Order: sequence, then C-alpha cells, then structure tokens
Amino acid sequence: MRLGVIADDFTGATDIAGFLVANGLRTVQLNGVPPADLQVQADAVVISLKSRSCPVEDAVSQSLASLDWLRARGCPQFFFKYCSTFDSTPRGNIGPVTDALLDALGEDFTVICPVLPVNGRTIYNGYLFVNGVPLEESGMRHHPVTPMTDSNLMRLMDAQSRGKTGNVPSTIMDEGPEAVRAALADLRARGFRYAVLDALNDAHLVVMGQAVSEMKLVTGGSGLADGMARAWAGTADAAAAAAEGRPAKGRAVVISGSCSQMTNAQVAAYRDAAPSLAVSVERCMSDPAYADELADWVLAQPRNGLAPLVYATMPPEKVKELQDRYGAAEVSEAVEGVFGRLAKRLEEAGFDQFIVAGGETSGVVTQSLGIGGFHIGPQIAPGVPWVRAVGRPLSLALKSGNFGQERFFFEAQDLAA
Repeated sequence: MRLGVIADDFTGATDIAGFLVANGLRTVQLNGVPPADLQVQADAVVISLKSRSCPVEDAVSQSLASLDWLRARGCPQFFFKYCSTFDSTPRGNIGPVTDALLDALGEDFTVICPVLPVNGRTIYNGYLFVNGVPLEESGMRHHPVTPMTDSNLMRLMDAQSRGKTGNVPSTIMDEGPEAVRAALADLRARGFRYAVLDALNDAHLVVMGQAVSEMKLVTGGSGLADGMARAWAGTADAAAAAAEGRPAKGRAVVISGSCSQMTNAQVAAYRDAAPSLAVSVERCMSDPAYADELADWVLAQPRNGLAPLVYATMPPEKVKELQDRYGAAEVSEAVEGVFGRLAKRLEEAGFDQFIVAGGETSGVVTQSLGIGGFHIGPQIAPGVPWVRAVGRPLSLALKSGNFGQERFFFEAQDLAA
C-alpha cells in the first residue's frame, strides 16, 4: 500500500480514488471504518466516512479509527480528503480532524489544499475560487448544510483549529518543488501548523505533488492527490488499474438529491430527454409508502433507452422555503430515507447500475445497498469514476453536486454501454 486516504464523504472518496486510478494506482474504496480483520491488496486504499457534517467528536473518532486500520497494514503516507470547496463552517470538522491526525502521527505540520483546477477550483494568495469567482460569491454560499461565506482559507482554518495557517503563494509554485519545500520549512520554523498551497493550473499540481512527497500527512482535495500520484506514476498502466471497476452493461436508474447549481443544470438537461419524476418533499416526510410508489414508477418505464430519473433537485430559493417550513435536518433526513428505500427496492427488482448525484444521497444509497467497498473504474468526468462493488454485480457513479458538465447523466450511460 502506497497511500491511505481518509475521506469525509462518499463522493469525495470516489473523486480522489478516480484520480489515483487514472494515474495507474490500483485503488480500492472502503465504506466506513473497515473491520479489523479485513485484508486488501491495492496500491491505494480510500476509506469513505460520513464525517463532513456530523458532530466533531464522531468525525474525529471515525478518522482516528481509519488511521489505525491503515497504519496496522504498514501504510507509509496519509491523505485527509475533504471537498474542493472546503465545505466546513467555523465550527466544522476539517480543523479538529486535521489536528487529531497530526497528533496521532506525532507530526506538527501539514498542508491545506482543496484544489482541482480541471473543475475550476483554484487558490490564489490563500483565497479559494470556484470557476473564477471567490468561494463566497459562488453557489456554495447557499449550500443547505455548509454555506461558505468566506473565501480566505487561512481564516477558515484558523477559526476551527488549534494552530496558525500560512500560505505558499503561486509565485513560489512557479519556481518548482525545491522552492516550495523551502517555503514550507520556513513556515514550520516560524511556528505555523498549516500551510495553504496556492494552485492556479495543472503545472502547479505537479510541483506540489513532488514537494509534499515525503510528508507523512497531507490534507486537501483530489487535485493535490493527482499531483502526488503523477509524481509516482512512472510507467503505470491506468487502463489496467481501472479494469476491475469497469461497469458491465445493465439496467440503470438516475437518483439526484443534490441542489447544487451544476446538478440543477444536469437535471434540467436530462429530464427533457428521459423519463423523469420530481420527488415531493412533503410526501417524503408524511407517507411511509412513498418509496414504493416511486419504485413502481421507475419499474414501469421502458427498459430500452435512457435510464429513468428520480430527483429532489431544486433551486436554492425552493430549498430555503422548505427548510424554513419543516427544518433543514428534517427535510434532508426524510428525502434521503426515501432514496435509500427506493435504491434497495430497485436492486431487488434487478437494477444493477445506480447513477447518483449528491454526497449525502450517494452515502445513503451506498449504505442502503449494503456495499462495503468498491473497485474503482474509469472516470466519467474529472473526479467521478464508475465503481463496482467488491464481490457483487453492482456498479455506481457517485457524483459530488457540482462535478461534471450538463450532459453528465448521458455520459455515464455512454461509458457503461
């Protein structure tokens, strides 16, 4: 095992795993803290937790247990993976988990780099940008669980952690990995505990990947992992690494719970061409038989042609209206519960491909299907691979809300054909 990744949600885990496989690393994703006796043969293991917005104590406990499992198998380097939009409030979990992992490893310094230029996530002077606009001006400002109202990663990290955060600017990145290593050493000597790494382009990923190659713990988004894996890749065979996760042609359904800007655009593009059904939040909260009704609708759609879509995706103003009326946690729990029961019913009816939009939705679908781990397959879009369940004929495409382009649902089915 070359690298052990602890990811704070399901889609974040498949995101980083996809980049590792694309660089030729045989990668297995495990869902939840693995059993103590589980043995895995892989170049990289990604452990996907549901720790992004749970209580801090639970996030720390799950992350440390995952670290213990990886260390027991001789893993030499560790990566704490969170979203490329930093999805964390001032009382959030990124700082406390980072501190706990540092302490457990006997380390006193790490990097903070939630970056993915190919998807428009860049960092300049420590400020995070999404498609060229500051994070706080992007659609993430209206996220229902982790609204991001500050773009300054140093402030965000300082607010929820025990240490002080510095910055390695893009001008240093332009000078190469040795200059970055020197800048990191200088920040550490001056008492900083964390360093935000700027990244504006693909070349910066390669530089930072080389610069952090000897660090025991790094933290950030999948762009950093992409750079690290490229530094290791050599003559690795990406097609061979992805072979075990490649989906076979089967019966598919699309389930969308994300309300991000991009998922709204993806749903709008897809429902014009495919059988589509919007979910009633009110019925999710009041009707125990609603999931069965949705399953019956899916089963009644033609088997040939595009997969049917069931979606709770809606504009931010509608989300706010429902949350104000019923409560944010109550709405989320009710909708995800229906999606989980829907997925289980469809699997029992013979569906073996699930295309899922949204981190929370992906998590509940995976849990409801009882999937303990995945082989990582080919990427549909940057950060979104097809995955195949270990030991079971089930394939899934688990998409973070803002990932992919407008035709993502079409592209996923094209790749599985």
